[in-house]
Amino acid sequence: MNLLDLYIDPDIKRASTLPSSIYTDADFYKETLEKIFATSWQVIEIDPDQKSNIFPFILLDGSLDEPLILVNADGQWKCMSNVCTHRGNILVTEAGKYSNIICGYHGKCFDINGHYKSMPAFEGAVDFPSTKDNLPELELEHLGPMQFASIASDEDFKTIAGPMLERMSWFPFSELTLSPELSNTYVVDVNWALYCENYLEGFHIPFVHEQLNKALKFSEYTTEVFDYCNLQVGVAREGEPFFQLPEGHVDHGKKIMAYYWWLFPNTMINIYTWGVSLNIVKPKGIGKTEIVFKTYLLPGIEKDQAISDDLKNTEMEDEQIVSNVQIGVKSRFYTQGRFSPRMEKGVHHFQQLLVKYLQQ
Repeated sequence: MNLLDLYIDPDIKRASTLPSSIYTDADFYKETLEKIFATSWQVIEIDPDQKSNIFPFILLDGSLDEPLILVNADGQWKCMSNVCTHRGNILVTEAGKYSNIICGYHGKCFDINGHYKSMPAFEGAVDFPSTKDNLPELELEHLGPMQFASIASDEDFKTIAGPMLERMSWFPFSELTLSPELSNTYVVDVNWALYCENYLEGFHIPFVHEQLNKALKFSEYTTEVFDYCNLQVGVAREGEPFFQLPEGHVDHGKKIMAYYWWLFPNTMINIYTWGVSLNIVKPKGIGKTEIVFKTYLLPGIEKDQAISDDLKNTEMEDEQIVSNVQIGVKSRFYTQGRFSPRMEKGVHHFQQLLVKYLQQ
């Protein structure tokens, strides 16, 4: 597949989708990992406790596989490489309380901020140490208990998530608490992009999600597109819970049941009256995707299993339909389709961003 040949007409009324080979082509998948995921903002999946100050993790295990550490240095959180700058050994293998970071291979020592401290048997080494001997530090951002890191993003987090941060400025993210009991992980045999595209349109709701369709006013379901994120707004039917929005808010007076935010390329932040469902879409191969559901509750909200059950039921319905589509896009009779100008703005936006990043 020649990436320079990819094109999405900016006019959704005229545009056709990308060719179906984007979901099956191995070279395309490799390019996606390096040009999109390695340059994006990603959720740090670990949830730090108070017993440790260093937490090792793998950023997007199964695709990027980047070894990193999350460090609490005197109350200041930092994210750094977990690879020794001497010979590439993994430095920290388990969370713990550390005063220094010492490589177990040859004894190179770093302080808690990742700065070089000492190295045995390096007397006489010219131009040593240098800044290259410090551990590389990543950009790190917070949204309440959720943390995001970037290996090499061209855009800062506020540029990516700015519209969400502004629209949801009234929402108490800092008061959210993770509920492991209501969180889940799913693995489905579909391409990651196909899963995202299903999320990015509410077009299928009346056909796939019977219970969700009963709660939402589908006729008032809308999608708004921004530079690097987009938003689907679900309005509640009579009798369903909705937000009490502050006066002056753009949505004041509307009975909003849920805000479904998507941050490029693979993060969904679904905001409900009870809290947040964070969905991380992790590529595990051309045709395999892991979806991590993290449930965060607001104060006073009980750990109601019904919350998890509702999310799971919707997920199972999505997985079934997307699995069917994954089979269908391999057909010799299907290459590409058209967009619904009213209902598939999010998918059109997503595919435009894919082309933009892949052709850089």
